[in-house]
Amino acid sequence: MDYVLSQMSEQVTAARANFRPVEIVGGGTKRFLGNPLSTQSQDKAIRLEMKALSGVIDYEPNELVITAWAGTPLQEIEATLAKENQMLAFDPPSFGLGSTIGGAVAAGLSGPLSFGYGPLRHYVLGTQLLDAQGRVLTFGGQVMKNVAGYDVSRLLAGSLGMFGAIVQLSLKVMPVPLRDQTVLFAVDESEALARCAGLRAKSWPVKAASWLPSAKESGGKGELAMRLCGAQSAVKEAREALGGDLLEPELAGQWWANFRDQKTHFFAGQPLWRMAVRSNTPVLSLGDTAFDMGGEVRWIRTDREAQELRTRASEAGGHATLFRWDGEQPVPPNGVFQPLGATTLAVVKRLKDEFDPKSIFNSGRLVAGL
Repeated sequence: MDYVLSQMSEQVTAARANFRPVEIVGGGTKRFLGNPLSTQSQDKAIRLEMKALSGVIDYEPNELVITAWAGTPLQEIEATLAKENQMLAFDPPSFGLGSTIGGAVAAGLSGPLSFGYGPLRHYVLGTQLLDAQGRVLTFGGQVMKNVAGYDVSRLLAGSLGMFGAIVQLSLKVMPVPLRDQTVLFAVDESEALARCAGLRAKSWPVKAASWLPSAKESGGKGELAMRLCGAQSAVKEAREALGGDLLEPELAGQWWANFRDQKTHFFAGQPLWRMAVRSNTPVLSLGDTAFDMGGEVRWIRTDREAQELRTRASEAGGHATLFRWDGEQPVPPNGVFQPLGATTLAVVKRLKDEFDPKSIFNSGRLVAGL
């Protein structure tokens, strides 16, 4: 891979010298996420194709660590782990067959299982970053004890390539749970939220809790799914306490995959907003709604103004992101993500100046104007 890295380094240094933007592209399955590049930037941009950097570099099942090149297909990573009865516990959405592990980390998205297992950034142990000077910088390591640069590795999770191109990464993995069951409840949004209230305070092994409205008129009812993962005795106890209808394993896997990758009827509508709120937030009544993370993430289809949605999200202790739009709808003037506070923005600007002073990498994708 030295030759491939050398070519990428030359591309980046040439782009920097000629003031040309660089668009980092993995599988292209998440290009909808973030602020669009300006038309001028798209016309001038050099595409840095990450798929040439592919393959598992090192995998130690006993150490629960996998190291891979950023362009490695997500499916390949998951298949490699499955052979050892292990998994990516943060449950990354792929949104398509071409998804890469580097793209998953750069997007920073976690799936329904992160309700119980924690978000993606908690599993990033180390990274290598190609910066604007063509250097490959190393942060973190392959074991939890190596904390040098660990915060920088986590910082790159969800950065959408604004600091440079992730070329290699090490991730902590987890054993597949001994027991994995999904129960369904036919309830409306309000009752679904009530059933999820206080789940984190209980000892039940509920690792995911998501609700979808019905595709048909059903008196406002939908499907609340709870995924129980852990030891057989713990799952059995939770199953008996919660009730609900047990879903067959194959159907359960399909239900969660469709929800995670937004293949259900609900996610066909746009514009789609993602609102992060406190777990005890009641029904918001802002538009057609589904929820994930036990109600801490609300997916809302609505044409309401960005300012109204962000105000409501702030009142609920969170923030709002325009996740998908049809291209005809104008992007909010300050971007699809809720604007950063002054202190956080100042830190991000300093980091951008350190890694990419001429702002050639994915300019404006994460923070408008940077």
